[in-house]
Parts: sequence; C-alpha cells; structure tokens
Amino acid sequence: MSDQKKTLVLGASENPSRYANIAIRRLQDHNHPIIAIGYKEGSVNGTKIQRTFPTDVDVNTVTLYLSKKNQVQYYDDIVALAPRRVIFNPGTHNPELIELLNKAKIEVVPACTLVMLSTNEY
Repeated sequence: MSDQKKTLVLGASENPSRYANIAIRRLQDHNHPIIAIGYKEGSVNGTKIQRTFPTDVDVNTVTLYLSKKNQVQYYDDIVALAPRRVIFNPGTHNPELIELLNKAKIEVVPACTLVMLSTNEY
C-alpha cells in the first residue's frame, strides 16, 4: 500500500488558527494528496477549498472538522464516496453517522488527525 493516502478534509477553512487548516498543512508536509471541502471557496497553502462534494474519486480517508449538526448534509455523500476510513476529530463525534458508516463497512476512527500524523499512525 502506498504511504500516500488521499484525504478529504471536510470543514476546510482559510483561517490559519482553525484545526482543519492546520491539518491541511500537516497533510501537505507528509505528501498526502488532499481534497478540501468548506463553506467558502479559497485555498490553504496552494490546496483549493471547494464547496461541492466530489464524486467518482478514490479517497482513502475523510477527516471531519464539522460539528454533528453540520455533518448531516454530507451523510449520503460520505457513504457514496466509500472511503477506507473516516476520522472523527475531537468535537465531531456523531453516533448517527457512525452507524451509517458501520453499515457501509467503512472504518470509523475516533482520533485526532494532527496527533496521528505526528506519531506516524496516519
């Protein structure tokens, strides 16, 4: 398996103090290809933030930076994308989405992307 894991960052932000922004930059540092989805278009260190959820792309990991209520609109998109895993970063725990992912045989990872990257567990 390749060390590069294409990652979709859901809740991307141009604000450098937001954890999603920091995660994008750390993923770049580790050479992981990134798709960034946010409420506003923009970019983070050259990675474009788009507003529309992609289809027909091969994504290894979805990492969540949205509150539970803001995840609801993406349930079907995430399941249809069929990533290998979904990381629920601190503050994003959502039993409803976890149940949908379990039914779809998508790995649920309650962890912090930044910690996983810093400990080489990503």
